[in-house]
Amino acid sequence: MVLVQPETSRQDELWRRLAKVDDPELDEPITDMGFVERAEVADDGHVVVDFRLPTYWCSPNFAFLMLDGVREALDGLSWRPAYEVRLQDHMFADEVNAGVAAGKSFGQIFGDLSGDCDVQALRETFQMKAYKRRQEGAILDLRRAGMADEDIVRLSLASYEAKTFADPEAGFRQRRYRQALLQRRPAIALKDRAFLTWEGEPIKALGAYLGELRSVRINMEFNGALCRGLKTTRYKQADFVDGEPTLVDFIMNRVPSAAPSTPAG
Repeated sequence: MVLVQPETSRQDELWRRLAKVDDPELDEPITDMGFVERAEVADDGHVVVDFRLPTYWCSPNFAFLMLDGVREALDGLSWRPAYEVRLQDHMFADEVNAGVAAGKSFGQIFGDLSGDCDVQALRETFQMKAYKRRQEGAILDLRRAGMADEDIVRLSLASYEAKTFADPEAGFRQRRYRQALLQRRPAIALKDRAFLTWEGEPIKALGAYLGELRSVRINMEFNGALCRGLKTTRYKQADFVDGEPTLVDFIMNRVPSAAPSTPAG
């Protein structure tokens, strides 16, 4: 006997999987960034995802990396549906949509447009930034919990995983860092140090090292604020009373968010 999932269950699973796809440059879920315009499950199980970016000229390699992540998420859905992923309002939308649907690589999709761009190297650069941003949050949570710097840099993975935090956000950052750590060091053992540099070196002066991590985070947060601002302006999603916002408003997160849409159930 074949068990058929209720539509609401499938819809929930669809959004959960999409929420695990990150903007590679910002290391934030594409659902939080508002890039998923539509994600619906039809009566026959077919899935349609409409995807949009802040500007018409957003880098096509960023678009490809995110859409490739969306494709992987949809491939992992439990009922193995047919699906359609569509990039909207982008200068290379036709090329990207046709290429992603056909399972082509970046170079195959863009041909001469891709030039000498090494997408795998670009992906690794973004993974490095995500690793550093998540590592900073994990370290600062341990500091706030009262752990000394010399103990943090020697902390084993087993001990770090055993840590519990009263703040749910700290627990979330713990899981996110662990994910980045295992992606970077898949062969890590529980006895190994939980905190090493991206290159795998021991951290010597934690204070100075945190300064480096902070600069990475600030850059990523600035880019994230800018992307949200551009998207909000482009799609007129904010309601302003005292005139139009400035770039500073976006950067300082003073722009009201659009009311979250309720996924179709």
